[in-house]
This record gives sequence, C-alpha cells and structure tokens, in this order.
Amino acid sequence: MNNNDNSMNYLIVVDMQNDFIDGALGTAEAQAIVPAVAEKIRNFDGRVLFTRDTHHENYMDTQEGRNLPVPHCIKGTSGWEIRHELEQLRKDIAIDKPTFGSRELGEYLFEENKKQPISSVTLIGLCTDICVISNAMLIKAFLPELPIIVDAACCAGVTPQSHKTALEAMKMCQIKIENE
Repeated sequence: MNNNDNSMNYLIVVDMQNDFIDGALGTAEAQAIVPAVAEKIRNFDGRVLFTRDTHHENYMDTQEGRNLPVPHCIKGTSGWEIRHELEQLRKDIAIDKPTFGSRELGEYLFEENKKQPISSVTLIGLCTDICVISNAMLIKAFLPELPIIVDAACCAGVTPQSHKTALEAMKMCQIKIENE
C-alpha cells in the first residue's frame, strides 16, 4: 500500500449500534466482536468514521420494514445509539444512513480522496452480509482503484453462514479479507 506522508487510511465502523448487538436484532456473534472492534479503533493509524443505521417511526411502512418487520435503530432511541464503549472512542463523524449502503459515505470518501489521497479503507462492524458488504461495494464503485479491506474478526453477520458467504462474495469483488 502506498502509505506516504500525503496519504490516509480510513477505518469505517459500520452500524455498531445497540439494536444490532444485543437489542432487537442482536446476536451472540455481534456481542462477541465488541472488544475486538474497540481494540481495532484504539490501534488504528488513520481516520475512523462510524455509520449509524437510521430509521424513523414509519419504519414498518418502508420496503425494508415490510421485508424485515422488526423495528430497529429508530433515531433517538437507545437501540439507535452506537455501543457506549465504542462511542467513547469516536473522535470523527458518524454518518446516519437510511439504507444498507450509504451514498453519503461514498461521496464523502470520494471528495476526501480528491483533497488528500486515501491509501486504503478498512470496514468492520455489522452486519457482514447486509451493511458491511453493501458499503464495501459502494465504496468500490466510487473509488475502484482504492484497496478495500474487511477485517473478518471485527464483523458478524445475521448468521455465521451468511457472514462466511458475504466474505466469499467480497473476495470475488477484489475486496481483501483479513483475519478470517
């Protein structure tokens, strides 16, 4: 990787929110990665951005709500909040995203890359098989020559099998998978 003085690494912490960890859509696997995610944030050399899955009271009237009828990450609720021990580590922006992949995140990174070359983007968080893969692919579309990395040890999927399937799909799309 080209990590000279003029380049920057980014860590994207995807949707490490209470509802995905031990709330409405929580899993044991999501709970298990919290310490590794905190360690990764603490030791990361570069900028750390967070995303927040963000829905509103009309969630059940949306396409996502009809397909996944479990209200979650409703803005302003405790389930929407980033896990406390991770929020304490946040020093940069959090991007609220109403969809699996965040156009705002892709546009932001595209503009930042114009100002100062980005040398890599690493994604961690939840859920590997929905929002992590969506954002990895979206960033790949905005910055196709940028190395994109997913740290598998800091991700969890809806199920262990769907996590593995998403990792395999990302590999096929030239996204580097670390710590499988």
